[in-house]
Amino acid sequence: MSTHPNPNPHAAVDAGDAPVRFDTKIAVLLRGDLETWQRLNVTAFLVSGLGTRIPEVIGEPYEDADGVGYLPMLRQPVMVFEATKEALTTAHARVLSRALPRAVFTSDLFATGNDRDNRAAVRAVRTDDLDLVGLAVYGPRNAVDKVVKGARMHP
Repeated sequence: MSTHPNPNPHAAVDAGDAPVRFDTKIAVLLRGDLETWQRLNVTAFLVSGLGTRIPEVIGEPYEDADGVGYLPMLRQPVMVFEATKEALTTAHARVLSRALPRAVFTSDLFATGNDRDNRAAVRAVRTDDLDLVGLAVYGPRNAVDKVVKGARMHP
């Protein structure tokens, strides 16, 4: 982690060897009945949405000892949780009521093959009728904790 000052108020503080603590949290909530490949796919899609609209979640580019550069990644851990369909619906209502940045993945998206059709599949369903299989949320730690309350850490 860079020790250069960061004007971002949500940035972690790097104090040498002290543990890095974030006042924000990134959480992904997955429905427990997904196949392994679906869990991985949904998680990847969900977190990709955060970096496109919330640039402060993205860290600095990487470079190895030979000077080969690599793309930047999320700057903080992603906490992955598992929940029932009902708990996911409750978390969705909580994230909407708190107006936190979020991304959703619905069961309909497993049948589409491109971004245009993905967006159309979500657009075709009313908010309360979305068949959610995944939800990503970013925000202040305590607000995100309230959204995912009742879910358990993914095994």
